[in-house]
Amino acid sequence: MASRIAPRLLVSSSRLFTCSRGRLIPIPLLPRISPVTLTPRFQSTISSPDSYKLSGTTYSKDTYSNIPSSILDKLDRNLHLLPSHPISILRQIVEDHFSSYTPLVPSSAVVSVHQNFDELGFPPDHPGRSLTDSYYLNRDYMLRTHTSAHEVESYKKGLNRWLLSADVYRRDEIDSSHYPVFHQMEGTHIWDNSELHNLPALNAELEKKLEECNILIEDETVISPSNPYQAHHDPIHAEQITRHLKHSLNSLIFRLFGHHASQKGAEPLKVRWIEAYFPFTTPSYEVEVYWNGQWLELLGCGVVMQKTLDLSDVPKKSGWAFGLGLERLSMVLFSIPDIRLFWTSDPRFLDQFKQGEITTFQPYSKYPPCYKDMSFWLPPSSSVIEEHGAAAAGGRLPVEGGVREKAKAFHENDYCEIVRDVAGDLIESVTLIDEFTHPKTNRKSKCYRLNYRHMDRNLSNEEVNELQDQVQRRVVEEMGIEMR
Repeated sequence: MASRIAPRLLVSSSRLFTCSRGRLIPIPLLPRISPVTLTPRFQSTISSPDSYKLSGTTYSKDTYSNIPSSILDKLDRNLHLLPSHPISILRQIVEDHFSSYTPLVPSSAVVSVHQNFDELGFPPDHPGRSLTDSYYLNRDYMLRTHTSAHEVESYKKGLNRWLLSADVYRRDEIDSSHYPVFHQMEGTHIWDNSELHNLPALNAELEKKLEECNILIEDETVISPSNPYQAHHDPIHAEQITRHLKHSLNSLIFRLFGHHASQKGAEPLKVRWIEAYFPFTTPSYEVEVYWNGQWLELLGCGVVMQKTLDLSDVPKKSGWAFGLGLERLSMVLFSIPDIRLFWTSDPRFLDQFKQGEITTFQPYSKYPPCYKDMSFWLPPSSSVIEEHGAAAAGGRLPVEGGVREKAKAFHENDYCEIVRDVAGDLIESVTLIDEFTHPKTNRKSKCYRLNYRHMDRNLSNEEVNELQDQVQRRVVEEMGIEMR
């Protein structure tokens, strides 16, 4: 695949709206995305010791505040709206496939903690709430971690079919496929309960269209206590909603990945459905596609929790929703090897792509990496927070009125956040290569390999040494570790 240009996929225009204060505001169609709309606004983002100021709104800091300047600088870059950017090209293809759905663009990445978690049924101890996993302005406001944060407000607009695309923010590890800012697309289709009797006919029509596609669908999922229909849903209606969900997404997947399977005599495109769990849907599923000899996870989906629709003031409606990562799919479809490339301004990258076309990325250079190892002792009283634990960053536990300190705990996401804040996109990966517990003192030691690589030029050893020194000073000061 790397040596071949994929065929063109043409994208037609569709209307875009932005969500603001409960109203739908249309974005002009011609040009599809106005250049004025895309002027970066992060210049109005200011961080002081006591507050953040984002687009004219001031947010007072407290013990939850954990957003570094390197993340603030990414706000409102709007890569998903730049017409010839791979992320935007993919967004447009999905919007074209679901042409009867209304595209939505949220006006801000800032949401309330209530919007991001509580409205969607996230339990209080869910790990996603942790300061090690999410970016908080303060205890009440944060940068959204998923597009689902806008579900309730979007349902309240009275739309039955919509697609919402946005940048989302999560603290994460550092490697070629993870980045603290990425883009998601949320899609949904709901019906008034009085219309659900029409679903069998709609499903029959979708099935007939799928029969014309060279696609092999593996689906052994069943309804069970671990993945049930909702108690207040009629099982017959819930089954039809689920079938409509699966037919719709199988059709989308074939649109995205079926160009080889569409050729005469080609092997069918293989798609696999797997049971999953999400707080905001049930039954829930993940979908994978067999691509280049391996199964790739594409998206998550399910039947919308009725309590979410009740909260959205549409209690007499039911339907399904899905969410997908635009970077994940773009890296596969465009053969882009490093997620940092999406953020480059180098014309050698940007000029390879055209609106409405999927083409294979041609690497223009591969500059050599520069590895530096960093070994350190954890603080004597430190524990290590497990990756899926829900404790707050640095061992700080949210309590009423603030955050309570306990013994300092080490979390890899905290370490990676400091590395990113110092090195920015010059850091390619951070890998744990050794762990050691002293047999006498019981102190724990870790050794990480930091791989520095510039996307556009060679890095000198002196430059890397300076970055490494800055990282060392920061982690010693902020995490209480001791260099070996």
